[in-house]
Amino acid sequence: MPPLSLKLHSLFFKYHLRHQLHNLTQSAQLQNTDPKFGITSRPEEPVVPANPTFQNGVATKNIHIDPNSSLSLRIFLPDTVLPLKAPNPTSRVGALLSPSPACSNSDDGVVYRGYSPDQLVGRRHRKVPIFLQFHGGGFVSGSNDTSWNDAFCRRMAKLCDAIVVAVGYRLAPESPYPAAFEDGVTVLKWVAKQANLALVQKGRSRIFDSFGSSMVEPWLAAHGDPSRCVLLGVSCGANLADYVARKAVEAGDLLDPIKVVAQVLMYPFFIGSTPTRSEIKLANSYLFDKATCMLAWKLFQTEEEFDLDHPAGNPLMPAGRGPPLKTMPPTLTVVAQHDWMRDRGIAYSEELRKANVDAPLLDYKDTVHEFATLDVLLETPQAKACAEDITIWVKKYISLRGHEFSY
Repeated sequence: MPPLSLKLHSLFFKYHLRHQLHNLTQSAQLQNTDPKFGITSRPEEPVVPANPTFQNGVATKNIHIDPNSSLSLRIFLPDTVLPLKAPNPTSRVGALLSPSPACSNSDDGVVYRGYSPDQLVGRRHRKVPIFLQFHGGGFVSGSNDTSWNDAFCRRMAKLCDAIVVAVGYRLAPESPYPAAFEDGVTVLKWVAKQANLALVQKGRSRIFDSFGSSMVEPWLAAHGDPSRCVLLGVSCGANLADYVARKAVEAGDLLDPIKVVAQVLMYPFFIGSTPTRSEIKLANSYLFDKATCMLAWKLFQTEEEFDLDHPAGNPLMPAGRGPPLKTMPPTLTVVAQHDWMRDRGIAYSEELRKANVDAPLLDYKDTVHEFATLDVLLETPQAKACAEDITIWVKKYISLRGHEFSY
């Protein structure tokens, strides 16, 4: 059973979450926020600054990629992409990678300021996989730069030796369905565009002018390998990741050079009109109980379209299935023992395996929803083991040396 400290924390957490959702429900009719632009974070949630300084081996920065909405990204870059030897401070690249007085309080003392696309020409940089990460929060809270999401993404960037792009999608009720799903697809297309711009710049095309150069994101251009793209979704973010994976399958070669090689669904926020055994038995589960989550669903969907079998929540419904399951990328599903949503994730994993998709299931004992990503649980043995297990499995598909890893 979960420890007493978690049970006590769950009581206060539920009270705070329900209070927040009730306030959002009451303000939904009075809000003046433009639904197209929307918001991506709540003012009461703690966020971390956007700072390219390497801290604990990972540098971060925030960028805004869509002038028509609040959609933003937080990019995590592991220090393994840096040169092994200390750079020459008199050289052009060395000056950009050398320590700066402004980072005297950092953990590593190294600032990665980035560099212009012109400096990519004639230079070879170490390429690492790209992870698109979608945070949880029931579509109504959370953000890509909260302290807990920042810590989780740093952990995955270090363990998987990958660039993690955390997506700050629009939240409901300011931007109800399908805003968050559209943002997920927008980010995938943006990464594909970045990969193509980098390829054109590498070839020094005459059509690539100074404006085109300014559109290139230097971290992705220098170190991102678009042929090894992984989707990583947490809670409702797993719903978004699965949707983006379906759109990637449908797009096919149109997304070249982007290749979605795998996806990881961590305790997906799936639901349906027919209750499962876990939905009945664990309806009052820790932290996120069913009644509270139903409030989030009602905020995410409009009153006219509210349906528990909506494709956003039930991927096994024929109306929302999209491409055949056999065409889906390899999918790792993580579920928790004391989570009322667990049966839906298990059922989806089983259907993928029936379609001959590599879709293992990781079921962790004595755990709750968000056990591997919530701030108060990040340092528990189960959370650390889950991150390591994900790393072992996903390396089958992101390793340059073939499938030498197995789970």
